[in-house]
Amino acid sequence: MLVHNWRAVLKRAWSVRLMALALLFIIIEPVYTFITATWLSRNIYIQLAMSAMTGLLAVAAIIARIFVQQKISGDLNGIPPAEG
Repeated sequence: MLVHNWRAVLKRAWSVRLMALALLFIIIEPVYTFITATWLSRNIYIQLAMSAMTGLLAVAAIIARIFVQQKISGDLNGIPPAEG
């Protein structure tokens, strides 16, 4: 079941932004591996850095998900957030 303000959550939630950035790293990593295997010399440190960044972004997204974001969540007593 979706939250009542799912559009606002997609636009403003830090957890969604961080997961989108982690997805970008997940997509770039195999592309980088293919390009380096085909045309360039392979650099293991860049691959390790990309994997580490993906993991750190995923952890940051989990942490961001558990914190209240006032613009999205509204008050904690069940009042929906103000539009705008």
